[in-house]
Amino acid sequence: MDIKNELLYRIYFLLFGVFTPIAILLMYRTFEVAILQGEKWREEGGVHVKEHRIEAERGNIYARDGSLLATSVPYFDLYFDPLAPSDEDYYENLDTLAYCLATHVDNSYTVGGMRQWLLTLRDTSNLKGRRPNRHILLKKQVSFAEKRKIESFPLFSLGRYRGGLIAEKQSERKRPFGLLARRTIGYVRDGQQPIGLEGKYDSILGGEPGVQMMLKVDPRSDLWMPLEDLSVVEPRSGEDVVTTLDVNLQDITEKALLRGMQRHQPDWGTAIVMEVETGAIRAIANLGRDDAGQGYYEMYNYAIAMSTEPGSTFKLASIMALLEDGYVKLTDSVDIEHGKTVFYDTEMVDSSPMSAHLDSTTVQRAFEMSSNVGIAKLVDRYYNLPDRGKENEGARQFMARLRDFHLHEPTGIELEGEATPYLKKAYDVENDQWSLVTIPWMSTGYEVRLTPLQLLSFYNTVANGGRMMKPYLVSAIERNGEPVSVFRPTVVDKQIASPKTIERARILLEGVVERGTARKLKTNRYRFAGKTGTAQVNYRRGQRGTRVGGYQASFVGYFPADKPKYSCIVVVRNPRQGSFYGGDVAGPIFREISDQVFNSMIDIHEPLNQGPRPVLYENNLPNFDVGHQADVRLVLNYLELPAYGDPATEMILLQAQGDSLFLEARTLSENKVPNVIGMGLRDAVFVLENRGLKVSTTGVGRVKRQSIRPGTAIRGQTIKLTLG
Repeated sequence: MDIKNELLYRIYFLLFGVFTPIAILLMYRTFEVAILQGEKWREEGGVHVKEHRIEAERGNIYARDGSLLATSVPYFDLYFDPLAPSDEDYYENLDTLAYCLATHVDNSYTVGGMRQWLLTLRDTSNLKGRRPNRHILLKKQVSFAEKRKIESFPLFSLGRYRGGLIAEKQSERKRPFGLLARRTIGYVRDGQQPIGLEGKYDSILGGEPGVQMMLKVDPRSDLWMPLEDLSVVEPRSGEDVVTTLDVNLQDITEKALLRGMQRHQPDWGTAIVMEVETGAIRAIANLGRDDAGQGYYEMYNYAIAMSTEPGSTFKLASIMALLEDGYVKLTDSVDIEHGKTVFYDTEMVDSSPMSAHLDSTTVQRAFEMSSNVGIAKLVDRYYNLPDRGKENEGARQFMARLRDFHLHEPTGIELEGEATPYLKKAYDVENDQWSLVTIPWMSTGYEVRLTPLQLLSFYNTVANGGRMMKPYLVSAIERNGEPVSVFRPTVVDKQIASPKTIERARILLEGVVERGTARKLKTNRYRFAGKTGTAQVNYRRGQRGTRVGGYQASFVGYFPADKPKYSCIVVVRNPRQGSFYGGDVAGPIFREISDQVFNSMIDIHEPLNQGPRPVLYENNLPNFDVGHQADVRLVLNYLELPAYGDPATEMILLQAQGDSLFLEARTLSENKVPNVIGMGLRDAVFVLENRGLKVSTTGVGRVKRQSIRPGTAIRGQTIKLTLG
């Protein structure tokens, strides 16, 4: 065997005879530690090292103009570790720290008492055989500014691990506008059902938490220190939700609803304002009576979650079905029998007294006066014919029309908990309790259930020329001011009925305000359209009438009538004081909302400066005004008013003559009381005090009188100026 082969054999022996067993042994030990004893060692490691969850900063909720509706405000809970500082640092700073804590943190202690408390903390924590408390509470819910101040105290300024101050960051959800849109904004709380936008967009607002590895500092205590050398998963802050809500319109709506509730003391009420063209919800208010019956607050989202029988506001759908099928014209006559009739052994009565003296009237007038008998007889005549020898196709046709109007569909609003509309299935006696009286009573808003938002969506469609828009509350999701997702207006149906039917429906709704049950609400400033509703609740019908347990008052419509900008619904449940009719309870709330919203709609008002410039005369020009020449010329130039004259004095007199303005010099003596009549208060005080006079004033406006005559020698007197 040559030397070369011998060397190779020795190398192979070392590799396979020595290193291979060692490698196998290492692999076995790794397997044993990781797999067979893995749980044991993980438990041991968990005693000293753990993962700490770092909460992400929650996103904000904004109104359409960028106003903050909900935001997270950080605060800090401050704790003290009395064993962290060295003896030298602790006792050197003890007196000054005691003074700072007693003065700025806890006033219940004297400086001496605070010093003794700090000594006791240090001494008791050092006792052998006793578990030390290294997490002493100093103060909870400290602001960032206050935290920075406390961190500057002696000892604490040395840092967390030398000074012992521990600041634990917390956050609290705040609504800068208080209770404004409280239920719509909502909340997320441990152990409770998430509510509103906070609940719906919780995963988006909440972001993604981070992770920090922590090492236990002292086995005897519960103090942990972050391991900086291990990788940290940084939290990802939440995204912001931009809503369609208008803070001004929301405030108007809530205040109007609250005033109406206080007048009539109902169980609950809701009001919604929607933009006609887009379906964007600009305001949504919900008020319910508290348990003690002492007041109202936003306790439930009645607008989207409370499904009720709408009553007479549903008559618009009934009359539109008749118009769309060509069964009636607005000028047709209908027998209303003085507001009382019987359908299949069940009596129906008009709630409005307007029909009591009428035997018959037109279809349009029956709708305007909200005649139950008139509308029900028309629908019953054309859609409820039991004498046919087969199942009544008319009822199915009527139900199909209601489905054409999307009255069987939820709106799909972004909030959780929207109630599903209830429309009966024709002839389903077993499941839907269909009967011969279903059609006439459904035509007047009974045996059908809708939420206020679902009903408003239907009326909004009529205002929008038959084009149905999806109601929506969120317009965008943003991160750092940049859009992540943008939500555009969504068309549900391009045309729910023919343009001719929609036009007639709008004529009917305008007539309700002009001549019908809402005529008391009419205003000369602008025109609006809508329908009143007075629904019976907890009722029982029979041959001798209906026993009623309460009422629901409502009004739904839009404004301005000729070019609808906003639609609005107001629903008030079971009013206890005053009237219970929709036109008397809900109507005034609608009117208050529409008045104030109309006043704020700059784009629909004619600009005052349109057309030719009005001719100016002496009585509407500034006259006998005194001031600094530079200020006067600045104002005149801004108003584009020419003035004649070029006085050399600093103060000038502005006089009007005919349709012209003239500037005249106003000379002021340095040693005598000047004439300040006509000056503004600022100029007058400046001139007088610079000459050594003391000034007292009464009234507001320009100087009308001065107590010391002009030209009087100045001797430090007090001069009284009367403004007007």
